[in-house]
Amino acid sequence: MDSNFHKHVDEALSRISSLIRKTPLQYSPSLSEKTGSEVYLKLENFQVTGSFKARGAANKLMILSKDKPERIITASSGNHGSAVANAAAELGLEVLIFLPKTVSPAKLNKIKLFGAEVVLTEADGRTDAETAARQYAEENQLPYLSPYNDLDVITGQATTAAEVFKDNKNFDAVFIAMGGGGLISGMGGYLKQKISEIRVIACSPENSAAHASCNRSRANRNNRALRNSV
Repeated sequence: MDSNFHKHVDEALSRISSLIRKTPLQYSPSLSEKTGSEVYLKLENFQVTGSFKARGAANKLMILSKDKPERIITASSGNHGSAVANAAAELGLEVLIFLPKTVSPAKLNKIKLFGAEVVLTEADGRTDAETAARQYAEENQLPYLSPYNDLDVITGQATTAAEVFKDNKNFDAVFIAMGGGGLISGMGGYLKQKISEIRVIACSPENSAAHASCNRSRANRNNRALRNSV
């Protein structure tokens, strides 16, 4: 990672400050007592669209807006779509969001309320919606905004860590949710450059589809290795 990544993140925080909300870093008495440590929670549920996704979307769209694109294409299972739709409405940009047909009605309605145009894909999964969105963007020569695999998005997500660091610099470890990897890449990269000895720990629900898929792949590799050794 660029040794100046933390500087780019600080610049992004200034850039998007009018589009996001500085969220609280709150001490948790119950978790602190349970773990025997001082535990703080970064309450991104108070973010403008209810999740940290607002940060990455705002940063990327502000950068893209300089080129005045005709339309921006993205894909989402819900939260990223809301974040993009909200930021686009604030910046006067047109977006087309591809969603799996299984998206929750509440998330779909939220996206539509921001004025975004949506396409529901026939396939169930988020990755299938991403494939359809990428293909549409390429065929129509329009910019595609990845929910996580984009440096500007990652830099935007990392502004969460920049706020944490401003509020409290005395951390031994940080536990970060991991889905597509954008949040942990950004936050982890920023905090490692600020506090080199900090431990960055990825967290994923035990029963999540991605976690289960990784476990199956690991088990299959181990089984193949075992058969080859016999």
